[in-house]
Amino acid sequence: MIRTQVLGIGSYVPEREINNDELRFLNEKHEVCEQQQIDTNDDWIQARTGIRARRYVPSDESVANSDLAAKAATSALGNADVAPSEVDCIIYATLSPDVMFPGSGVLLQHKLGINQHECACYDIRQQCSGFVYGLQMADAFIRTGMYKRVLLVGSELQSHSLEFATRGRDVTVIFGDGAGAFLLGPKDTGDERDGVIYTRCQADGAGAWELYLKLFETRRAPYFNYDASDPEQNIDKYPQMHGKRVFLQAVRNMVISTNTALKETGMNWNDIDWFVPHQANLRINQKVAEVAEIPDHKVLNTIEFYGNTTAATVPLTIDHWYKEGRAKKGDMILATVFGSGFTWGSAIFRL
Repeated sequence: MIRTQVLGIGSYVPEREINNDELRFLNEKHEVCEQQQIDTNDDWIQARTGIRARRYVPSDESVANSDLAAKAATSALGNADVAPSEVDCIIYATLSPDVMFPGSGVLLQHKLGINQHECACYDIRQQCSGFVYGLQMADAFIRTGMYKRVLLVGSELQSHSLEFATRGRDVTVIFGDGAGAFLLGPKDTGDERDGVIYTRCQADGAGAWELYLKLFETRRAPYFNYDASDPEQNIDKYPQMHGKRVFLQAVRNMVISTNTALKETGMNWNDIDWFVPHQANLRINQKVAEVAEIPDHKVLNTIEFYGNTTAATVPLTIDHWYKEGRAKKGDMILATVFGSGFTWGSAIFRL
């Protein structure tokens, strides 16, 4: 039986670390100002999100989203000892692509030197759920024999789209830049608990306007037009979130999704080495673990160090703890995500 195997993992975060104390003094160019720009502080941020720091790319326009993705992908390929030329499919999950079109998948392909006609490139836009959605796609492609080496990447460059003012603080304090990647391929095995064991993705468009970024609205002519000096107009260029509603829906659906994954596979927490939730908010993850009765010592988080890197959080978290020696090849992982859309899902796989 052909099953999907994780061949390699990798991640990348920019060098610049922005702690909570520094964040409140930054302007939109990420320069440290003498006057505080955002009415917040370390205690306020940690109490609401659990975040202590996040990473930002340089603000000199020298780094694109696909540059982060290329570094994470290169790391994953090296971990698998696979040459870029062997990749025949790229699945790129992001909410912050380099440009509106073409998709960032082809830009990544070119940067990796995969200049072959046989490599397909898919871009998916499921925001914080993008990695699990992409894993489900990759699993289907590999099991049917369509592709042999699928590079699944979640990458985000969000620091350039945040509002460095008190009005935008609920969103601005959360997000960071970073990328994570898996290289996936086929394995002929009769072991039903090997490789990718389970994926399930869901959505509810009724929650679409609880967390969104308009910026480009194709019903408008031009797509985006605003008076930068008018706060009522320029709000459309920044992400908007109804935090309490997102929090409640995230906890509810992540708990149900996690419990459903265990029920449908006949597994329990004795079978799972690590629970890796999407890193949106440490308080969400703690509540999910409490309600779903997940052993605390099996929960892996990195939001304290990196903030919310959206589509990158699951592979970035796994690779972080893999490099630290905590997560190991062969470990059984249950990952659950929730994001804008609303979208959510769970996956169980052996690392």
